[in-house]
Amino acid sequence: MFAIMCVVWGIPYLLIKVAVGEVSVPVVVFARTALGALLLLPAALWSRQLGGLRHYWRPLAVFAVLEMIVPWGLLSQAERRLPSSLAGLLIAAVPIIGVLLARVTGGTERLSRRRWAGLLIGLAGVAVLAAPNLGTGAGLSVAEVLLTAACLTVAALAWAPAAIVTWPHHVPSGRVLGALAALGIVCTACAFLVFLQLIKEVGTSRAMVFTYVNPAVAVAAGVILLGEPFTAITGVSFVLILAGCLLATRTERRGDPPGDGGHGAGAREAEVAGGVVS
Repeated sequence: MFAIMCVVWGIPYLLIKVAVGEVSVPVVVFARTALGALLLLPAALWSRQLGGLRHYWRPLAVFAVLEMIVPWGLLSQAERRLPSSLAGLLIAAVPIIGVLLARVTGGTERLSRRRWAGLLIGLAGVAVLAAPNLGTGAGLSVAEVLLTAACLTVAALAWAPAAIVTWPHHVPSGRVLGALAALGIVCTACAFLVFLQLIKEVGTSRAMVFTYVNPAVAVAAGVILLGEPFTAITGVSFVLILAGCLLATRTERRGDPPGDGGHGAGAREAEVAGGVVS
């Protein structure tokens, strides 16, 4: 299951890049969420547990907005200009941004020197990766991906009107239809089923380790299948971002520098944040 998650949430960047070449962003997000809902909703109805969710509609709505409706739209828009490998690597900064958000929004956890070093190293990696694009038209796209890092039925309904307005006048190519189908079926419906089962098996913290492998899959897929360049800057930033993530979200042990009482809320939020944004 771990290997499956490494792949199915590492290849959406490639599939999005293919899809936005012929159809609009609303159509991409609508197709992904609608297909996922179409497959998962019958199973949810069969379980006869949907009624119990009415008490949690507020957190469910917030989750849908912050993890699907807004991020997937921003990510798809960004990939109109950015290479898929670059988008996937920028998303690797999710744990770092999660820790920072927890810190600046009133989190009481104190960060150790090691975790501060991880934050700085990871942000340096993002800076190295983003700097060459800031003076070009791709600068806004970089910002969109980073905003995605900061932030299925509900999402499908929300994107449906925009998808209808921008619906393609001609049937897209088989390549694009295949990418949309894979996004909805493999990277959404099947991925969530495997993801939840993996959490049951090994717990949230261990399950989320696959988010450190996803960027490698995204970069490899973009380079091998789309012919995107793999530059020295990409390699250096890749190492910096992942090293920063590992340090910033690691579990502190006794004997570590003072300032962190253990694997606290910031790290947990960062780990959870990394999983669904793909």
